[in-house]
Amino acid sequence: MPTLPGGHGSDNVRLAFRVHPGRYAVCRLSPDAPPPAWALQGDFYSLTRTHQELSIVCTETAVPDGVRAEIDWICLQLVGPFDFALTGILNAFLQPLAAARVPIFALSTFDTDWVLIPAPHLAAALQALAGAGHTVS
Repeated sequence: MPTLPGGHGSDNVRLAFRVHPGRYAVCRLSPDAPPPAWALQGDFYSLTRTHQELSIVCTETAVPDGVRAEIDWICLQLVGPFDFALTGILNAFLQPLAAARVPIFALSTFDTDWVLIPAPHLAAALQALAGAGHTVS
């Protein structure tokens, strides 16, 4: 099984990441709601439907009044792509955030992982990630 660059355990993994500008929202709609046009704005959005909800991550300014949403999130992108056979990538990134008590909302795409954190926790997150050897790209 392939391992991550930098070693076998997540303690040895060093990742690069980007901090995207702007603020994002995490929204919840009913499971039968159609994907709303307002959510499809900007250069980053995600829609996930389950039998319990339609979950949306989008630009904060796109969210209309009356939509259930958590706002003021910062988006961190791990620099990929990562091979599907690799293990521990997200774990290596999230462990220092958990130790620093930084809340997260994680998403994965074909090429990489995305981690949203509340904006007030950005300084603590950057300090924790740097302490773990991760670098802003």
